[in-house]
Amino acid sequence: MAGYVDGYVLAVPKKKLAAYKRMAQRAAKVWKDHGALEYRECVGEDLAPKWGVHFPKVIKAKPGETVVFSWIVFKSRTHRDRVNAKVMKDKRLADMMDPKDMPFDMKRMSYGGFTTLVAF
Repeated sequence: MAGYVDGYVLAVPKKKLAAYKRMAQRAAKVWKDHGALEYRECVGEDLAPKWGVHFPKVIKAKPGETVVFSWIVFKSRTHRDRVNAKVMKDKRLADMMDPKDMPFDMKRMSYGGFTTLVAF
C-alpha cells in the first residue's frame, strides 16, 4: 500500500487549461520516471456542492478560472523525498518552470504532504 501523497489545489484560467495539461503531462512523465507510483491531475467539474466550503472559494478562483486538484503517490515520505530530489534536478522539469510562462498563478497554489490514513 502506498503510504504518502503530495497534494495540490490551484486555480487555472480556463483559456490556459490546454497549456496546463501539456505541462502536467510532461511533469507526470518526469515524476513517474523517477519513481512516483501514481500521478493525477483533475479539473473541477462539480464545484458547487450543497455543503462545505467550495474549492473555488478556498483557492480564491477568479472569474474565468477553474480548479485543478492533483496528487502524486509515493511509498513513504522518505521515498517522496528521494523522488522529489531527483525530479528537482531533472532538466525536463527546469525547462518548463519559467515563472513568466506558467499557465497559472503559483502564489495561489496550495500544496502539502500527507500520510495515508485509509486505503482499500
